[in-house]
Amino acid sequence: MKVLIVSDTHGRDGNLEIVVAQEAPFDMLIHCGDVEGREFFIQALVECPCYIVSGNNDFFSDLPREEEIVLEGKKIFVTHGHYYGVSMDLSGVVEEAADRNCQAVFFGHTHKPVIMEKDGVLAINPGSLAYPRQRGQRPSYVVLDTDDKGNMQAEICYL
Repeated sequence: MKVLIVSDTHGRDGNLEIVVAQEAPFDMLIHCGDVEGREFFIQALVECPCYIVSGNNDFFSDLPREEEIVLEGKKIFVTHGHYYGVSMDLSGVVEEAADRNCQAVFFGHTHKPVIMEKDGVLAINPGSLAYPRQRGQRPSYVVLDTDDKGNMQAEICYL
């Protein structure tokens, strides 16, 4: 299963459209928040299941604050991350994922891509397609591949 993970598009969909066309076909899209009212556009853009959580800039949104999804038998916690202090440290969001018996957590908010394992939890932040903040400031996203045994392989990709 191929999963496209994005975050922090902030209503600027041009790079997202490029990535969707470039990475197609994929089996699922996960957006880790800050869509700024573009959730219906994003859902219409892809031809697969789409999970979108609300971010700190998704005012008056009906999007869920968090999601728990299952990918090939692995439980995943999806959140924007701002309620767990991800700008300072990943411990809070990783702890929350572990408390929920999740094997991975996908989050955004920092606009900096990260793939790391901490305390047995795979933590993935795809960065931002609109306003990247990491060194070099290239728009980023993550492609996650899973097999039928639940093994997950993630790669940070750049435009």
